Amino acid sequence: MKKKSEKKPRVLCLHGHGASGEILKKEMELGWPQIVLEKLDLVFLNGPFLLQDKVDSHDIFHPPYYEWFQKDSKEIYHFEECVQYVEANMEKYGPFDGVLGFSQGAIVTATMPGMQRERVVLTKIPNIKFVIIISGFKFGAPEFGCPKLAANAYSSPIECPSLHFIGEKETKKTSEEELVKCFVNPVVIHHPEGHKVPNLDAESVKTVIAFINKVKKIKMALQGNSKM
Repeated sequence: MKKKSEKKPRVLCLHGHGASGEILKKEMELGWPQIVLEKLDLVFLNGPFLLQDKVDSHDIFHPPYYEWFQKDSKEIYHFEECVQYVEANMEKYGPFDGVLGFSQGAIVTATMPGMQRERVVLTKIPNIKFVIIISGFKFGAPEFGCPKLAANAYSSPIECPSLHFIGEKETKKTSEEELVKCFVNPVVIHHPEGHKVPNLDAESVKTVIAFINKVKKIKMALQGNSKM
């Protein structure tokens, strides 16, 4: 009998500030080998707002450019609209198993399991089974505000499996390490680069594949329990 092929984990991908889904897709294709990418069903979403300022990526990638929320001093604006937008797209294109985020997208991604646990938002979609956070830190970090919706996102340890990428040249490395402490049994990959989607070396590839295999087992176990 022919073995039934396993369904890949479906992952919603949230780009960084002043970028787009297409830009994040290109960044991952440049830095992550096909042996990793082919194990995930990646869906790239544009942010809900057109960019209001200029960022370095304008000299590298073509427009349009988007952002997930706006920030002024320590105030965060339009985060509620952002989360509603993400949830609507997860309903439309899902169901999703996990969420991957880079930079500003990673900040949003990191709050999602905690907000879902608190049932303040994301109640219309299945529980997020895992997150992949690239260059992300939590709301409330130094010089960074916290929207009301995310106020209790980190009030207790987050049990959602997480994979974190932290660059040695990151300017907010300490804040990123603080985010890692909010998760139960996080998997962390340190890389020698800065604020970017990192190039995966052989050891990192092994770690990422092991993480994907772990969340696939969790997914299969949950599906088995739902049929009982």
